Amino acid sequence: MSGTFVGMPAFPPPTHPAFPPPTHPAFPPPTHPAFPRAARDAVRDTTLRENLRHATHTIRDKRAKAVAELADWQQLREAGKRIKDHTLRHLDQYLVQLEESVTAAGGTVHWAADADEANRIVADLIRATGETEVVKVKSMATQEIGLNEALAAEGIRAYETDLAELIVQLGDDRPSHILVPAIHRNRGEIRDIFRDRMGSWGRPAPDGLTDTPADLAEAARLHLREKFLRAKVGVSGANFMVADTGTLVVFESEGNGRMCLTLPETLISVVGIEKVIPTWQDLEVFLQTLPRSSTAERMNPYTSMWTGPADGDGPQDFHLVLLDNGRTEALADEVGRQALRCIRCSACLNVCPVYERAGGHAYGSVYPGPIGAILTPQLRGTTSEIDASLPYASSLCGACYEVCPVAIDIPEVLVHLREKVAGQGGPGHRLEKAAMKAAGWAMDHPRVLAAGERAAARTRALHPKRPPGATAWTDSRDLPAFPEKPFRDWWKKNRS
Repeated sequence: MSGTFVGMPAFPPPTHPAFPPPTHPAFPPPTHPAFPRAARDAVRDTTLRENLRHATHTIRDKRAKAVAELADWQQLREAGKRIKDHTLRHLDQYLVQLEESVTAAGGTVHWAADADEANRIVADLIRATGETEVVKVKSMATQEIGLNEALAAEGIRAYETDLAELIVQLGDDRPSHILVPAIHRNRGEIRDIFRDRMGSWGRPAPDGLTDTPADLAEAARLHLREKFLRAKVGVSGANFMVADTGTLVVFESEGNGRMCLTLPETLISVVGIEKVIPTWQDLEVFLQTLPRSSTAERMNPYTSMWTGPADGDGPQDFHLVLLDNGRTEALADEVGRQALRCIRCSACLNVCPVYERAGGHAYGSVYPGPIGAILTPQLRGTTSEIDASLPYASSLCGACYEVCPVAIDIPEVLVHLREKVAGQGGPGHRLEKAAMKAAGWAMDHPRVLAAGERAAARTRALHPKRPPGATAWTDSRDLPAFPEKPFRDWWKKNRS
């Protein structure tokens, strides 16, 4: 990797056929306005704000009740943190062990340094089957690399099968939430999307479709069933990869994942390298914390696990694409690397006052909310306007840290990234740096500092009442009034 830290061998080991140096940035920076401008437009949408408020409050309240049932929640949280930290410290070793385990089970492992390489690998694997369509179980990694668009350019159509992802795809929309990608849509809007767009993607919506949840779910079920039964290739992500057995694990609530993972003849899983965990015993912790933190359920409805192909049962050809795409860059940052602990539960989004008002689209990334504000700038860098603005998309209230099931200190990383952004330069930064350098020199020379204080006191009548510049901030703030004489002069007269 491009950077290492104390106690960790260089990743990957020299003898391993690993990632070449990336030639492309981690998923290309979008042509998207900076967060403040995007958020300002979003908060004017009253329907969006009502949809977000209702959904986030409902989910957060249910989560709080589910978590309160466990007397050892804080111990589980600490255990999850330690497991992830240990894995990240020894990531090179566990990835090699994972590759060996997957290969021994009959699968094939591919290493992708960036989005372009991952998309090329997946497209080549699909073309080798002769198929022109695939079914997908929701995967943020494939959204991160723009896999659907890359496949479309190759003449391959990818069908999303998660209900919320289906809504987003049919509506030619973008996800706005990690767990509930269509959280910005209400039932009436979803009914209209199904009625107007389903026919162009396959089986049309039933006549007289209403906006009741049961009718909408049935329309989606009928639309997807023919795709499940026809598809020869499935594409998935994974919530976890168990290094010692080569097992991949997907958590989902609808059963579409089970269909995608068992019916196709070929299964291709695209997974970020940080999703590996050492053992089955480690998985036990996350089986308890992830469902309660995400869907507020005691147990996940569908937990699918697969360890390579098996004769006559499920896919007969399994490929695992291990995705870097900026992760080793983040791993080299001693403060920022904790973002790689994330298990994509979305609890931080549901308690964030900024996300609740601005929504996910304002973040300009597949990863919105507090976790997106620290993960995206590390994966993509902070050279684009939107990425440089994301560390400031927070009030630093700390609610995100309190609910995180792996104890990511998001406020700490936000401040750390703000320091990085500020250090990139620009006219304002250069002026501030010069001013601080001058102030430091003056404080190092007591006589100069004393002369300056006396001069400031004598000219206090000429001082402006408000600090110059940044009028939006200074409109409600006054400069403190200078005293008639500096404190050091008062002290010399009255105390010496």
